[in-house]
Amino acid sequence: VLGLGEAGNFPAAIKTVAEWFPKRDRALVAGIFNSGSNVGAIVAPLVVPWLALTYSWKVAFVVTGFIGFVWLVAWLLIYRRPEEHPKVSAAELAYIRSDPPESVTPIPWVNLLPHRQLWAFAIGKALTDPVWWFYLYWGAKFLDKNYGIKLSQISLPLIVIYLVADFGSIGGGWLSSTLIKRGWSVNAGRKTAMLVCALCVLPVAIASQTTNLWVTVGFISLAAAAHQGWSANIFTMASDMYPRRAVGSVVGIGGMAGALGGMAFAAWTSRTLQNNGSNYIPIFAMCGGAYLLALAIIHVLVPKLECVDVNKLTNEKSQ
Repeated sequence: VLGLGEAGNFPAAIKTVAEWFPKRDRALVAGIFNSGSNVGAIVAPLVVPWLALTYSWKVAFVVTGFIGFVWLVAWLLIYRRPEEHPKVSAAELAYIRSDPPESVTPIPWVNLLPHRQLWAFAIGKALTDPVWWFYLYWGAKFLDKNYGIKLSQISLPLIVIYLVADFGSIGGGWLSSTLIKRGWSVNAGRKTAMLVCALCVLPVAIASQTTNLWVTVGFISLAAAAHQGWSANIFTMASDMYPRRAVGSVVGIGGMAGALGGMAFAAWTSRTLQNNGSNYIPIFAMCGGAYLLALAIIHVLVPKLECVDVNKLTNEKSQ
């Protein structure tokens, strides 16, 4: 149930960004909202154990779940499309809709499957999402094993990692948005930002071979920041290649690919640690190289980021 409830958040968020911002601004906006997940990763380990110890584990579940309903009510009351929002001026609406106009014909999600643009996005997510899950679920265990850092305690290294990731999320989005505003094509701006992020991840490959806590934290922090910058751009890439009304479906399919990749990577990580005496070297090496591999595949499948021919998508409905 938790997975079903969480799964809709990012597709809805990316679709909202596509509704409210032109392409040149979307990566920065995606980076800003994506940074909120890192704030949650810092706050939750502090608040949830306190609720569970002070009251009960049931209260911890109820409170965290109730917050979601509060947010949902606020969303339903406040959110409107730009054309329907009473405070959006004509000039603001013109800026929001400054990209070429799009058709409003519905696009069934099954019509998206034959297109290489979807597979480029899905493969990119499948290769890189598991790295973030590794940091979330195995990173604390790695720090505990090597440096005695306990997840149950307020840990400065873990806080540093997630705070730096926040800056990376916003910075990665800012980079591509700035390049596009300066006249770069969407293709060049987006892929350049993704390349910078992929290169920044590389040093994490040796994170498990260092003996100094803060050197290790530095490598992981840089990689976490680069991942979030990458995420801001790969999410926005979906709205570069598909019209607004298809973005939610595209991001949802990509999210499923990322989850499947995460399942496979978690199973491989577990077997690797069991078979080689908890040696993290091959795991961090995989994390370091995943982004360059993903970007190479994306570029081969989609040499130029441009919107899919809507006529092909809608015509497939009637065939």
